[in-house]
Amino acid sequence: MKALGSAGGSAGQRPGGGSGTMVRLGRVLRLLTLLKLPCCLLELLLSAVAQGQEMYAPHSIRLEGDITLGGLFPVHAKGPPGVPCGDIKKENGIHRLEAMLYALDQINSDPDLLPNVTLGARILDTCSRDTYALEQSLTFVQALIQKDTSDVRCTNGEPPVFVKPEKVVGVIGASGSSVSIMVANILRLFQIPQISYASTAPELSDDRRYDFFSRVVPPDSFQAQAMVDIVKALGWNYVSTLASEGNYGEKGVESFMQISREAGGLCIAQSLKIPQDRKDKTIDFDKIIKQLLETPNARAIVIFANDEDIKQILAAAKRADQVGHFLWVGSDTWGSKVSPLLHQEDVAEGAITILPKRATIEGFDTYFTSRTLENNRRNVWFAEYWEENFNCKLTISGSKKEDTDRKCTGQERIGKDSHYEQEGKVQFVIDAVYAMAHALHHMNKDLCADYPGVCPEMEHAGGKKLLKYIRSVNFNGSAGTPVMFNKNGDAPGRYDIFQYHTTNTSTPGYRLIGQWTDDLQLNLYIQTTTLTISMNLSASVALGMLYMPKVYIIIFHPELNVQKRKRSFKAVVTAATMSSRLSHKPSDRPNGEAKTELCENVDPNSPAAKKKYVSYNNLVI
Repeated sequence: MKALGSAGGSAGQRPGGGSGTMVRLGRVLRLLTLLKLPCCLLELLLSAVAQGQEMYAPHSIRLEGDITLGGLFPVHAKGPPGVPCGDIKKENGIHRLEAMLYALDQINSDPDLLPNVTLGARILDTCSRDTYALEQSLTFVQALIQKDTSDVRCTNGEPPVFVKPEKVVGVIGASGSSVSIMVANILRLFQIPQISYASTAPELSDDRRYDFFSRVVPPDSFQAQAMVDIVKALGWNYVSTLASEGNYGEKGVESFMQISREAGGLCIAQSLKIPQDRKDKTIDFDKIIKQLLETPNARAIVIFANDEDIKQILAAAKRADQVGHFLWVGSDTWGSKVSPLLHQEDVAEGAITILPKRATIEGFDTYFTSRTLENNRRNVWFAEYWEENFNCKLTISGSKKEDTDRKCTGQERIGKDSHYEQEGKVQFVIDAVYAMAHALHHMNKDLCADYPGVCPEMEHAGGKKLLKYIRSVNFNGSAGTPVMFNKNGDAPGRYDIFQYHTTNTSTPGYRLIGQWTDDLQLNLYIQTTTLTISMNLSASVALGMLYMPKVYIIIFHPELNVQKRKRSFKAVVTAATMSSRLSHKPSDRPNGEAKTELCENVDPNSPAAKKKYVSYNNLVI
């Protein structure tokens, strides 16, 4: 076992930190001003920095250690206007936060990783809001700000004794891309490396603006390429896009559209945005569905949206009686989540979704399901989680749980008295903490070869040197896959592809149908198959088929011998036919690919460019 350090640890208590990372107060004020924040927020931040007050994060997790890591997690959702924080987020918040605590426990008990060094932590709640997260993150930089206290005296005339805040050498987080972008702007000023476990916005790959930012998840530019490959492999050439307002949604769709233009053969019918601040959710989403129906041939919808927006758009489609009309292609925020689909599973039938390749970490399941109110007091939000998870109250007064009078016994158990399923980003949180630990380990080995623990040279090395070690790590992560970064701090693109089923299957839910690692691999096991293929028929071919004898179709094209529908026709495809179609190169598909020219100055509803969908119902892949 490693020796425990005192509060803040030796690395955090020393006043130095290297000339490269120590920033004077005047410079901080100028740099904060350059961030162009709202005046009221800027005034608050400047006041806090100037006074040296720890006014942010009074409610945070502090673990003692020789080296302190920061942590940023969306423990709570956004609050209503005027209130920074809303309801607790059980999975995206607590599961991920506990994953960091679990990883720290594992590292601190490992005699081969950072021997004689204990990792501590300062973990904060971002409340899923970028400006609030920026306020919180000032906690991480206080130790690096030089304040002139020569004029400060106590009432007895003696100079005051200031308690030095712990020095945070690196930060794990944040979750949302907009939050990571805001926080990265302040952390880079103080040369504090940051490793995110969930932020995928393409702009964070800009190493000139976000030079101290790294991530263990691939950027959306890789995801967008994978989604373009999926759409083209399925033969669709006319789709619409839908994005949640903000960095993740808008930049994801922007990447998808750019890659589709470069690839050719794919046209965008509409590109719609879901506003972030809306008064009436129902009306806004009903309006979006109505807009999508204005281009009825573009049934495939590529969606980059958050959980709540996915839930609302599916509900709106159901209200509009459009069950089965839309064919959803969801990004990693949809992934394999069940919560956005509750009570509207029929609308999501056949949806194809994508998720960074991951695995369930069994050790974390054992750890988390054994957490109780007694053994997990280090997590200051765990009591609130307990009330929400078991729908009970711990105390009559002070409880945030207002929709029940049931009292908690404290004997409830996670996974037995409540549903438990590991949140999808747990693996990446663990990998992010281990990446920081491996970087610190190699740094300690190089700088403190004959020194047990953290030597003075390592204490004063600064974040720029630590960043070099972070970018050089290469180890097998918690799922057995390599953890590494490219020159921009991005992880390699590895995705699993799922399809959602509820009908004609004994096990409803998501089914793994393929993967993407630089190129697409779809493993389709088809019974009575269903896939929607967009086809472009020229006017002459369409007229020829209209007057062709029915017997010709029966003999030579039996797949077309079905009841006609307006602008669509049905067919049943065999497994061999589908396998053959997906293996064809784009140049070999006479009907499955639209020419690039269709994207410009062509009415998609005109006879010469009419799209017809071949729908195969009861999809079982």
